[in-house]
Amino acid sequence: MSAYQVPDVIQVEEDGPIRIVRLNRPEQLNATNHVLHQGLAELFPQLDADRSARVAVLTGNGRAFSAGGDFDYLDELTKDPDLRRESLAHGRQIVTGMAGCRVPIVAAVNGPAVGLGCSLVALSDVAFMAESAHLADPHVLIGLVAADGGPITWPLMTSLMLAKEYAFTGDRIPAKRAAEMGLVNHVVPDDEVLPKALEWARRVAKLPQRAVEDTKRVINLHLERAVLATIDFALSAENRSFDSAELRANLDRMRDKS
Repeated sequence: MSAYQVPDVIQVEEDGPIRIVRLNRPEQLNATNHVLHQGLAELFPQLDADRSARVAVLTGNGRAFSAGGDFDYLDELTKDPDLRRESLAHGRQIVTGMAGCRVPIVAAVNGPAVGLGCSLVALSDVAFMAESAHLADPHVLIGLVAADGGPITWPLMTSLMLAKEYAFTGDRIPAKRAAEMGLVNHVVPDDEVLPKALEWARRVAKLPQRAVEDTKRVINLHLERAVLATIDFALSAENRSFDSAELRANLDRMRDKS
């Protein structure tokens, strides 16, 4: 039984020193709603405080890792300024929580990782990706500023030009291309994603704990500086973009289709 205080849309399984974290809205392709977003904001401080945790593996239940923002949730955010402020604060907590977490986080990208899903991959320490999966950050495509994950971290992982290309267009990045760009570590057959991620996690869990955690910290100081330099402007800009006519029109169109 997990001691983590998380909503039902997040499952945490304790496997010795490994924590397996599963996004659990499979029928919605693990799309982000308010409960899941808040749950993720509250998860990573708990993981950091779990002294018996050595490595975490993050994956999705069902066919997707996470298919991005739930359209109804995005619609709520356009209409409720208080909910939007809370959501943006949670977004900041997810980014800083993952960047500062002492426990190495392995993404097992079992299916599409879109929007926040793409950000979770970008903020993980190592990523194993299914051959059929893809990354995409469609914030700009629908009229929003991308304030977390990709545009903050991609410039540290790939070229500025490639980061801009995919942040501007929201184009899908197939698994093979993502690995070539440096956005994920390994591309594996679909049915091997979680086993390979767990195999790697168990290997790291056997290494000297303090050396692993302090080495992660040394490397992530670069990431934390990038986050702190950009995230306040990014969140402020995203907040403004929720009032854009383009976003309203796109949300109306997408909700009519669904």
